[in-house]
Formats: sequence, structure tokens, C-alpha cells
Amino acid sequence: MIRPEFKNSAIVSAPEWLIMKNGARTLRHLPVRYGVFEHPSAGKCLVDTGYSKRIMRGRRGFFLSLYASILKPKLTSDALQDAVPDVDTIIVTHLHADHISALRDYPKARIMLDGDALDHYLAAGWFQRIRHGFFKELLPDDFADRLVHFQDCKTVEAPMGLGEAFDLFGDGRVLGIPLPGHMLGHTGILFTGDRPLLYAADSEWLWQAIDERRAPGFPATQILEDKAAAEATREKLRAFVAAGGELKLCHDPEGEG
Repeated sequence: MIRPEFKNSAIVSAPEWLIMKNGARTLRHLPVRYGVFEHPSAGKCLVDTGYSKRIMRGRRGFFLSLYASILKPKLTSDALQDAVPDVDTIIVTHLHADHISALRDYPKARIMLDGDALDHYLAAGWFQRIRHGFFKELLPDDFADRLVHFQDCKTVEAPMGLGEAFDLFGDGRVLGIPLPGHMLGHTGILFTGDRPLLYAADSEWLWQAIDERRAPGFPATQILEDKAAAEATREKLRAFVAAGGELKLCHDPEGEG
């Protein structure tokens, strides 16, 4: 059974009312996670990359610099690439900057993601890309040569009501679970076993908001690709946990590690 280790690349802070309905005015300090695991055929694998130094310094476009100045992430000692210097495979849950910022630091790794979403954003105009938080400059120059589309993997039925999934390595151990709503192509990663673990990425900031049906409203909803799909995803996650599944979110400060 494969069990990932989740590390925290950075901390970002936001008022609780912004990330949970009827939340307090106090700041919540949110991790920006990535996962690490070993697979028999895929080697050392990452799930996303978290934030990296590329967000904070060096040559960057205006909008990426503005993005960093607004969010002000504080990198941790586990920020890539020093924490995990060698990687064979990177699985990308979606294309926001806090999930792909270190792709250029791994020139030999193959990269797996939702190909339909990538094609959509590459074809979009600059305004649509920036509006949806996609910064093309974070992609490696030889990105296409190392890319594996989720859509090229065989599809299987995931356990515990999660629906159709991508069998990422063809052995049923690691599945890509479409979790729409947050961003086009947003995909959770399921590690199967006696108690399946679902890394649901940015399906919501806080499990409490899902569990208590306190998903935030305006202005947080303005970043969503599809509000109705986001609620359907939250319902799926509630059912998964109720059935005994283990859930991990990218930014929830509860359950670090």
C-alpha cells in the first residue's frame, strides 16, 4: 500500500470570514502542501509542487509578481527544491501557481495532469489565463515532451462512490479523481488500500467548511470555475468521509503532515 507524506511549502494568511461562511475576523494561517511518495514503476513522485522561490524572486512577469505581492506566501524549510531534490514523476492536481511553481526545477521528471484543461488554458487569451490564476511562464520550455495526460490513462471505477477515475500507473494503487468546480481540470489523487486516502487539493480551504456546509460566499466564490460543480464535489467528499475514507486538503491547517 502506498501512503504519501505531505509537506508544507509555505504559509499564506487569510481572514477566516473569507474562507468559511460566518467565520471570524481573525487570520487563519494556511499551509500550501505537496505530497511525496515512492511508486514501484513511477519512482519518486510528487503530488503538486507547492510554492517555490520562483514565485518570490527572479525574473517574473508583471502579473506573477503582482500575484506574489498580494498573497505574500512565506516559504518554509520544506519548500522545494532543497527538500526533495530528485523526482521522477510529478502529478499536478490543477494549474494554479501554488501547485506548479517548481515544475522548472525538475527538468527530468515526467509531468502528469489533465490534458483537456491544459489545452484550454494554453489556447485562452492572457486575460482569461490571469483571471483563472494560470501563469504560462511557470511551465518548463520542454513541457510538452515530458507530459502525460490523465486522459491517456485507463479509466476505472473508484471505490466508495467516487465515480470514474484515471488509473495513473495502471496498477490501481494511485487514481486521479475528477473533482470539478475549483478550476477546470481540478483532480484529486486517491491512494487505495484498506482505508483509501483522498488528497482533494483545493476542493475547499477547510474541511470544517465542507463538513458544516459553511462554504464561503462572495468574494471567495469569484475564483471558482463552476459554483454548482464545486458544491457537488463537496457533497461527494462528505459522503466519502462518512463512508470511512481519509481526506486531505491542500490548505487546511488541521492534520499537518
